[in-house]
Amino acid sequence: MTVISELRMRPAAREWGWEASTTARLVLSGVVIFVLLVGANLATPLYPSLQAELALGPFGTTVAFSSYVIALVATLVLAGHWSDHIGRRAALVVSVVVGLAGTAVFGLAQNLLMLCGGRVLQGISIALATGASAAALRELLPTRPEWASRFTLLSSSGGVAAGPAIGGLLALLPGGRTAPFVVQMVVLALLLVPLWLIRARPAIMRAEHGFNHRALAPRRLGVPSQARGAFWLAALVGFLSFAIFGFQLSLAPGFFAQGMHLNSLPLVGVLAGLSLGASALSQLTGFSGKATVPVGLAVLGLSMLLTAWASNTSALWLLVVASVAAGFGQGLSFRTVFNRAAMAVSPDQHAQMVSTVYVVTYLGSAVPVLGLGLAAAVWGMTTAVTAFAILAAVAAFLLALASLRGSRRV
Repeated sequence: MTVISELRMRPAAREWGWEASTTARLVLSGVVIFVLLVGANLATPLYPSLQAELALGPFGTTVAFSSYVIALVATLVLAGHWSDHIGRRAALVVSVVVGLAGTAVFGLAQNLLMLCGGRVLQGISIALATGASAAALRELLPTRPEWASRFTLLSSSGGVAAGPAIGGLLALLPGGRTAPFVVQMVVLALLLVPLWLIRARPAIMRAEHGFNHRALAPRRLGVPSQARGAFWLAALVGFLSFAIFGFQLSLAPGFFAQGMHLNSLPLVGVLAGLSLGASALSQLTGFSGKATVPVGLAVLGLSMLLTAWASNTSALWLLVVASVAAGFGQGLSFRTVFNRAAMAVSPDQHAQMVSTVYVVTYLGSAVPVLGLGLAAAVWGMTTAVTAFAILAAVAAFLLALASLRGSRRV
């Protein structure tokens, strides 16, 4: 099928294209979400310089960051199910095209409005790709749903982790802060080639003739009753995780640069992405069992207490230890609850379940981070970060207790 016919939800006049192997399809599905998330986080080490250049301040930075999350969540609500009807490939093509536009607008931004506009387009792009990529991976690994979830989280966490480090390195190229976005646009354009050429598989839920608009109409978010317990645990663990990651990808670079006296963009980018990197690597471990979730959350809580300590002592080594531990604990716990939620529904409900989980999860990157930005403007960065870290630790310990009680009932 051609991309155009898929978008029209009509059979192609003739079948053509690259008949890719399952391995190639797995790689392409994972690479798309990885590259898009790299692009969405290239600016992380550049936020301190953007604050100075555009006179943003901490709250302006969190507004720009949160506009991405709000657009992402809104698109998940309105269009999280589209890939079920237009096909996974078509949804990924649209996401890459929108990602290209968002990267261009953000890279050329001269004010807060343009920054927010670019971030909104990037959020729409990630939302369209999230459900499509996760569902495609599960369909390609029908007998290994746990590994489908692992690949999903490895691609997403890896992309978010690599973005700040790559952004810091590319910012050293001629062209300053625009260089990372030019490179990202080239990579996205190249990625469109195999996406366009690959022979797409049919959509899992074809729309009836003449009723395309009904198929794509927004749906009420819903979770089957048998999956609600698994959904809420996954959503709450995700919310907490992304609140912590949202801080590390928005305000933390400025905090690292000032509080830790760092002026190296690559180093700031690496520090910002440490937790995400550890989270991605944790997907490759074989840890499993009933204790995985409570232990992972307990490690996450302890690491946030270490973060509070590091923020008051300017101890860089302690911050590194805390960041790695936070990512590893989050990766183990979220992988397990995410997989349980995904396996609790049938394959035709998978994209909707993933999108619904991420609606709650991504709100963690917006609401708490906006509050943190306001707190930093009123009480100062160190006090705000300390309070945020302590609250996150308490939340992690409470979720650990809840998951421990739940595992004892099973």
